[in-house]
Amino acid sequence: MRNLNKEFKNKTINTEELLKYGFRLNENTYIYEKAINGNQFKVCIEISKDSKTSKVIDLALDEEYVLVDVKDSSGNFVGKIKEEYEAILKDILEKCTTPNVFKSNQSKLIIKYIKEKYNDDLKYLWSKFPNNAVWRNKENNKWYGIVLVIPEKKLGLDSDSLIEIIDLRYQKDSIKERIDNNKIFPGYHMNKSSWITIKLDETVSTEEIYKLIDNSYNLSLEK
Repeated sequence: MRNLNKEFKNKTINTEELLKYGFRLNENTYIYEKAINGNQFKVCIEISKDSKTSKVIDLALDEEYVLVDVKDSSGNFVGKIKEEYEAILKDILEKCTTPNVFKSNQSKLIIKYIKEKYNDDLKYLWSKFPNNAVWRNKENNKWYGIVLVIPEKKLGLDSDSLIEIIDLRYQKDSIKERIDNNKIFPGYHMNKSSWITIKLDETVSTEEIYKLIDNSYNLSLEK
């Protein structure tokens, strides 16, 4: 049996989507079963508040087919079973969950603000960097905001603590005056002549960040 807690980490499960997908609710556990490989095997997935597990059952033997979780198992047959199994798990994660990476109060308020004002959702573009996401302007596909989780030392601070930050566009001709390396920092991993970074830890008020988001959005419209 595979423990899926790692796969579901930092994800919000949409129970309505689970039911639409084909899960059934048994007491407090959502259960999904699907036959694969010409009905010779069955994928079984169970999701509850405290536990997320999956397994493959060999229907002829009525026992768990453990080779799908053996890293070094090889061969066309087991490879095909693994492929179908992994595809189902990936599909469920994509269709029945949403990322829940950014947990600070300011991050949540900002995500809500942008959704309500611009109807834009965060886009997670890099599988290798699940703690990075962007907002794009729908009119021209330009980024106007980026949220990340990084160590504070990446901003030149004397701390290894992880912090949530937002990168925003800012006017080139006045950006130097705005940066103080205390509340406003040079754009992290962006062009420092036109982007600023703000820690999402209440150092800068949420209302002020809203104004800076609007400013960044408007700058993204410029040619």
